[in-house]
Amino acid sequence: MIYLILFLISFSLTYFIKNYMIKKSLVASVNERSSHTTPTPHGGGIALAITWFIGLFYLYFIGEISSNLFYALLFGAVISIVSFFDDIYELSPKIRLIAQAIVAIGGLYFLGGFETLTFGIFDIQNPIFTNIFAFFMIIWFINLYNFLDGINGYAGSEAVFLALAGFILFSGNHFLVLAVAVLGFLYWNWNKAKIFMGDVGSTLLGYNIAIFTIYYANEESTNFWIWIILFGIYWFDATLTLIRRKLNKEKLSLAHKKHGYQRLTQSGWSHYKVTNYSIGLNMILFFIVYFVSNIFVAFILALIVLVLSMKFVDNKKAFEYDNF
Repeated sequence: MIYLILFLISFSLTYFIKNYMIKKSLVASVNERSSHTTPTPHGGGIALAITWFIGLFYLYFIGEISSNLFYALLFGAVISIVSFFDDIYELSPKIRLIAQAIVAIGGLYFLGGFETLTFGIFDIQNPIFTNIFAFFMIIWFINLYNFLDGINGYAGSEAVFLALAGFILFSGNHFLVLAVAVLGFLYWNWNKAKIFMGDVGSTLLGYNIAIFTIYYANEESTNFWIWIILFGIYWFDATLTLIRRKLNKEKLSLAHKKHGYQRLTQSGWSHYKVTNYSIGLNMILFFIVYFVSNIFVAFILALIVLVLSMKFVDNKKAFEYDNF
């Protein structure tokens, strides 16, 4: 029953925020990085975030979430609040980065740090190295989720997939809370979007995935690679695109439309088709994790799938090396 209530809260809040944003003319304008063609209200992530934190408090008060995970996830409110003001006032990159660093440190503090980074044949347990790695990983996850929130249903469907996959593999009602919080928003964002998530939602989702990755890796070190595989579409696309742009000697702070999902839309695919393509890839990644018992073999298989999927994107719309 609680999950139906949370869904209705997210659904209703998104509807009211959409109407309010339209009334106040607070819409996302079309620019060179946009994958949409008409001004659309943003801020749907506010409904998502409010519902998520209501659900978190509920789980905490009935004792269905561990204290360290609860406080680490709750600290994500900081990045949501900062991103809310960023959506409105366009804060400087320095302020955003400081906020991201603060939540990364706070999240790691409540989780008790990142204990072990395993590579199968050897483990790294030096707390200085593992926590520095985790610090930058959290910041990268926050940003890459924001980078890949660009077309209808894409970021929302990824969050629902990760939440459901997490519930199947690890249990934990916090995954169901996340799923219904996103689904209530996703109804208004799917196919022909009536509202966008905005940074307030995308940065929170990226932070949550990073926290899940570290929390479950602390329970069993190989779980780190499970989350890396499940989150593969996002980190692979964002990281490869960043490397390609760096090699292309582009100014990385400039807006662009070179991510895989953006190039698919440029090739003529609809947002709906691209999102469905990503869902199909996610299902393949989940099946690899679920049925391949050796996690490192699973990672190699997942990496092959991701490389082939990017080759497919490159064939549809080649990456443009502007300076060559």
